[in-house]
Amino acid sequence: MAPIRVAVIGASGRMGQEVIKAVCLDPDTQLVGAVEAGVPCEFLALPDGSGTVPFSSNLEQILSDCRPDVLVDFTIASVTVPAAMTALKHKVNLVIGTTGLKQDEINQIDNLAREQGTGVVLAPNFALGAVIMTYLSKISSKYFDYAEIIELHHHLKVDAPSGTSIKTARAIAEGRNGKPAGVMPEQRDTESRGKMVNGVPIHSVRLPGILARQEVRFGTAGQTLSIIHDTTSRECYMPGVLLAIKEVINRKGLVFGLDTLLGL
Repeated sequence: MAPIRVAVIGASGRMGQEVIKAVCLDPDTQLVGAVEAGVPCEFLALPDGSGTVPFSSNLEQILSDCRPDVLVDFTIASVTVPAAMTALKHKVNLVIGTTGLKQDEINQIDNLAREQGTGVVLAPNFALGAVIMTYLSKISSKYFDYAEIIELHHHLKVDAPSGTSIKTARAIAEGRNGKPAGVMPEQRDTESRGKMVNGVPIHSVRLPGILARQEVRFGTAGQTLSIIHDTTSRECYMPGVLLAIKEVINRKGLVFGLDTLLGL
């Protein structure tokens, strides 16, 4: 079976570079093109020394000339949405790690993917440990009335709360199966209590020196339960990215989160 042909947009970014390295090292995938806003040269040298691929700021050109099966996008929302529309019109499948997309933008991508018969995997987090953390939080929410989320990321992350924390809060609400959250006393200074998402307060921290960390803390009479996931290297996202690349070519429409791909 021929390797899956992959192009990467945001190829010079930190996540883009990690994706390129992972795609080159996996025998089931092949990097065929790269896109970046400012391109210093026409060809990008592959990290494994096996050659070069076309490198351009023109996504349309890369899609037409390189004919990828999958486009991987870890950029920003203002870039992702038009890039997704372009890729889907070329019937190219998408793996998207960009966070901060609005629900109507997600719906727009999903609708076009279904029209074109192509697949999209959009995930707020590609670290398998983070996906399992959200799953365990959903299970735990059945037994604890109170829950709060503290999420920490590097200072360059533009959105807050993080996509992972929002997905976790929604999973907690779903796990409660209609049971209301514990009632807190009324407080005047509600801003200091974090952003409320589905009845779960989320506290966001943005500082240099941090990559990513999330703690979900549950409480009930006489005890607490903490579920913590730490990201120490962007390498941790690559197994999830490769899983999404290999799965998305068999999908139609949008899949949100890796939990579906993992059968959780």
